[in-house]
Amino acid sequence: MSWVAAVARLRARREPGVLVTVATVRGHAPRRAGAKLVVGRSETWGSIGGGNIEAVAIDRARELTGAADPEPEMMEFALNDKVTGPHGVQCCGGAVTVLLEPLPVVEAVAVFGVGHVGLELARILARQDLDLHLIDTRPEMLTDERLGVLADAVAQVHVHRALLLPEEVLGQLPPGAHVLIMTHDHAEDAALCDAALRTAGLGSIGLIGSSAKWSRFRRRLATEGGHDPATIDRIKTPIGIPGIAGKEPATIAVSVAADLLRTFEEGRRRAVLEAVSAAAYAPVAEPLAGGRQSPVTGGR
Repeated sequence: MSWVAAVARLRARREPGVLVTVATVRGHAPRRAGAKLVVGRSETWGSIGGGNIEAVAIDRARELTGAADPEPEMMEFALNDKVTGPHGVQCCGGAVTVLLEPLPVVEAVAVFGVGHVGLELARILARQDLDLHLIDTRPEMLTDERLGVLADAVAQVHVHRALLLPEEVLGQLPPGAHVLIMTHDHAEDAALCDAALRTAGLGSIGLIGSSAKWSRFRRRLATEGGHDPATIDRIKTPIGIPGIAGKEPATIAVSVAADLLRTFEEGRRRAVLEAVSAAAYAPVAEPLAGGRQSPVTGGR
């Protein structure tokens, strides 16, 4: 499998990984610059030369996949009999630098209702590296011609033509997906709100609409849906950045998209803080008997 296909497979699985590339080679080495290895949680594809170089790179890549906000980094290896790595000795005689690029799981967003506002929102979100799910019960809203404005999307766009029960799509969304409810029908919106609160594993839930609409929905979610106040409060409405009062579809879409990007950032900050907190209470590993020489001659 090519490294491009391997990266695509990880993304489809929503599994974090790391792309490892031989960046520079001096002297003799197992592979030339440009050789690539893709590391997933339990599988690898490709090779950067085997032996200690590859094993150490895989070890570090797996550490990065478990980090909250990993960044690219370089590792340097001296290939001579004076350097003993944790996975053996490689004495080709040269030196190799490898680049590790984290492949995080991207955010997922589901837009229920691809009308005037929904399409403008899709155009903005399509410029982000995320998985974008578009759902509408009206076939004419999801024609290839209408969605042609998303042809150059950076995001991976998934179109769901839900002709009867759009709430069934909720169970098909990836874990942590952020849901935005903005259909053409208030009854459809209400059913989606109820179903979203009953669907485990979703991210944020946003509803477009006025305070009067939300007041009616709250009563129905409590009396007919049986949801308690804390559960109902998971739904954010109005959506968008406070203070932006324009009613043009593009203006609303910009506001909603900015608010959603802020939600992404807040989620990443929480993940970093949780990772730091967990590391602070983690037990310190005992050093290996006889010590362990690092194969890295540069910073990590």
